[in-house]
Amino acid sequence: MTVIDVHTHMLSRPWFELLRQKGKPRYAVKPSKDWPAPLGIYADGAPFMTPQEGHFDYELRIKKMNEAKVDLAIVSLTCPNCFWGGPKTSLKAAQLVNDDMAQAQTAWPDRIRWFCSIPWEHEELALQELERATAAGAIGVMVLANVAGRSLTDARFAKIWKAIDRKGLPVLVHPTSPPGTKQLDIQRFNLIAQMGFMFDTSLAVARLLYDGFLDTYPNVKLIAAHAGATLPYLVGRMDICFDNMVAVREKVKERPSELLRRIYYDSVTFTLDALKMAVEVGGADKMLYGSDYPHNIGDMRGCLSRVDALPYEQRKAARGGNAMRIFKI
Repeated sequence: MTVIDVHTHMLSRPWFELLRQKGKPRYAVKPSKDWPAPLGIYADGAPFMTPQEGHFDYELRIKKMNEAKVDLAIVSLTCPNCFWGGPKTSLKAAQLVNDDMAQAQTAWPDRIRWFCSIPWEHEELALQELERATAAGAIGVMVLANVAGRSLTDARFAKIWKAIDRKGLPVLVHPTSPPGTKQLDIQRFNLIAQMGFMFDTSLAVARLLYDGFLDTYPNVKLIAAHAGATLPYLVGRMDICFDNMVAVREKVKERPSELLRRIYYDSVTFTLDALKMAVEVGGADKMLYGSDYPHNIGDMRGCLSRVDALPYEQRKAARGGNAMRIFKI
């Protein structure tokens, strides 16, 4: 059974250097507290993301994939992606990483595919880069769960979503630091990574579902990162609110539990019970293997071992069958 990793990240050193130069005032590159990474990315003064050696080294990635018996990686840029700087900087950040990933696919055509990043804040530039990147080989789009504080349902993104819908591409909805981190008091104890990221994805996907996104853009295949974050756990609460609160069903007729069976999930969760819950909520035909490699909590082998603990047909679909279908591999 082919194993395809749909949630796994790469950076490039030129992108990292551009962030160091142009990321302020929000983002800064400073010494990291998390060994062995020498430098970390800070958002609004708080630890945010800690690049590892594997983020920059494709040969190391291939070695780790071989050790974990992962056949293909669909790599993506992680947060803060390219949502910083002005239009020129944002576009350059996207292009630097997209070009690097395209080159990696050329070097390892049997092992690497990629999600493109696009400067969502700048509509025309985003549309241009979407065309350029997909022509260069991108088979999906990465978007953060909020784009510099803006919801993915913001009307200014409608033309971008329409273009993605026309192409029928999978979109990985990946968390970043949620708005209001200071007010939520989650800048301490690395709570942004532990809790904030999960809130960010859950709120973003819930907004999309309740806004009628799945009917407006029926060809977009949404992938909710980290096994859907908190959504599988909250589905019962969402349904009862739908049944009893008019505002919840303002734009949709299907209950949340039905809508959640129309999107996809990756396997980046760290207990078998949580993975089984995501499969139960989303359906076995919606689960995709992911590892979150090479983050310091990423785990190719562990995430795959939990997928392999599922019943045979579920395991077969999640290992690679579902990904081969939606990415047309």
